[in-house]
Parts: sequence; structure tokens; C-alpha cells
Amino acid sequence: MKNLLLASTSTLHKSDYLEYLSTELRQHFKNCKTILFIPYARPNGITHEEYTQKTALAFAKININVKGIHEFENPTLAIKEADGIFTGGGNTFLLVQQLYHHKIMTVLKETLEKGTPYLGTSAGSNIAGLSMQTTNDMPIIYPPSFQTLGLIPFNLNVHYLDKDEQSSHMGESRETRIKEFHEFNNFPVLGLKEGSWLEIKNGEINLKGGLTAKLFRKNHSPIEITSETELSFIQ
Repeated sequence: MKNLLLASTSTLHKSDYLEYLSTELRQHFKNCKTILFIPYARPNGITHEEYTQKTALAFAKININVKGIHEFENPTLAIKEADGIFTGGGNTFLLVQQLYHHKIMTVLKETLEKGTPYLGTSAGSNIAGLSMQTTNDMPIIYPPSFQTLGLIPFNLNVHYLDKDEQSSHMGESRETRIKEFHEFNNFPVLGLKEGSWLEIKNGEINLKGGLTAKLFRKNHSPIEITSETELSFIQ
């Protein structure tokens, strides 16, 4: 039975890294002494070691240790034996390329489907969907496949923003980009706003965080989803 938290972001304005999720994380990882951290998305080019240390400092506040997957000789075994797993944000193309390069996409999926608690933020949430094709990231590296974990029956667009009708900006909005995706793909996309997350457990998918999300389906008008809505109807 899957046990996932999929957050739009790791950091809110004027708060520390993972601070807004601290209460949720304390409960989510309550049976974990150590978290396996996957730093492959590497935001802003920081090293795996630097990213892991930043994460370790955040989890130390709730008395949980962190070890990076790059510290293990056998990443497959590290995933299988992990108390809990966290994949941080950064560039989704790089993250997916690295998961395939290290041959751990499948074992990560299988492990999480068995109930190992998982946290994803940003890119780490993107990979829980059916594919990574609705990421906002630039294709800085080419992964062998866009297919990801498929832990939820739709795609995510994290950091989702509605179009600002007062803005003079003429570039494409997130909604426009998602409509372009639906010209060639059929599965739904959920726009997940900053400060919101999905809680997947006990066979349910619940929107949390007090904010709305926006659901896009091919050949349908977008609909606003209110917080605390159960989303298993999205297929």
C-alpha cells in the first residue's frame, strides 16, 4: 500500500527548507530512524554531498538521520533496505536520466508500491506521475525515456501558477503549455500550487495544504480542486 507525500516545493517564501512540512514529515516518517535521500536532481549545480548535508540539517530538527544514495556502493540494495526515501527537487530531466543511468527506476517503483514512506518535492514529485512530460524544467540532459514511476494515475505540474490577467506578459501560461501536452497525450494533469501537496495512503489520494489545485483533462475545461478533496476519481 503506497505511502507518499508529493509536495509542489521544498521551500516557501520566508521559511526554511522543508519547514512548512515539518509537522507532516514528523508523522509521515515516524517509524524511520534514517531517510535515504536521492539528490540526483541537483538544484543550481550543487554537489550531491552539499545537497545531502542541507537535507540532513532539515531532518535533524525532527530527529531523523539522512544518508545520500550516492554514499552506497549498491544503490538498488539501498532503496530496498531504506526506512524511508526522499527525492529532492532540481531538474527533472537530470533526475530521470540519473535514475535510469543507475538502473533504479524500476526498483524504486516496486519499493514504494510496497509501502516504504516516500517524500517528493518538485522534481521528486514529478517522477511519481505517469511521465515527466509536464515538468517546467529545461531539457539540460536527455533521459532514455520520459516514463517515470506511475505511482499516481496522472501527471503533475508542480509550482503551478494561474495566468495573471493583469500582467502584460505575452508568453505562454502554464495552462497553455498543458493544453499543448494534451494535443498529443491523453492522461490528466494536476497543477499543484506552492504550499500544497498530495497525501497518498490507505488507497486514497488527498489534496492537502489549504490551497486549490487545477485539474486538466483532454477535451475538458480545467476545473479547480479544493483542498481536502480525495482525487482517486482522476483517471
